[in-house]
Amino acid sequence: MEKTYQPRLKSKYRAEIVNNLKNQFQYGSVMQVPKLQKICINQGIGDAVSDKKMIESAIKEMTTITGQKAVPTYSTKDISNFKLRKGVAIGVRVTLRGDKMYEFLDRLIASALPRIRDFKGVNDKGFDGRGNYTLGVTEQIIFPEIDIDKVSKIQGMDITFVTSADTDKEAHALLTEFGIPFKKK
Repeated sequence: MEKTYQPRLKSKYRAEIVNNLKNQFQYGSVMQVPKLQKICINQGIGDAVSDKKMIESAIKEMTTITGQKAVPTYSTKDISNFKLRKGVAIGVRVTLRGDKMYEFLDRLIASALPRIRDFKGVNDKGFDGRGNYTLGVTEQIIFPEIDIDKVSKIQGMDITFVTSADTDKEAHALLTEFGIPFKKK
């Protein structure tokens, strides 16, 4: 039987992180240890109302960054102040699970976050109270897959880590074990 490929962080989770969290929180079983369920990446593009090509370029960039086809998000109602009609594409999103999720997390921690200017760590105020964490990135050019010369407009994005943790404290410990560099208090 040939050995199949497994992402680095997935192996690390099974080998080290489960035991560290089990000891830290005194879980009775390894099945109680929280795990990363999915990573949702969302990019809102307000200028897409007037320029339809913005959505196409955002889909292309998001697909390049994540390695999975991005889908457009559509407005649900009319808002006259923003010249917005119902059913107009106004954003792009991707949901990553499994191996692609671990690959993206590895690239985010190892190569994208260190490329942020004046980076002092990730803010730990993005927890929602239920064990999920959202991280805002101000520019998509921090990802090495993006060619800066081909970028028409610098856009930000939200990256949400959905975990099976019950509390923010458990989720914080899980994400810290994965290597997300939170700011030191």
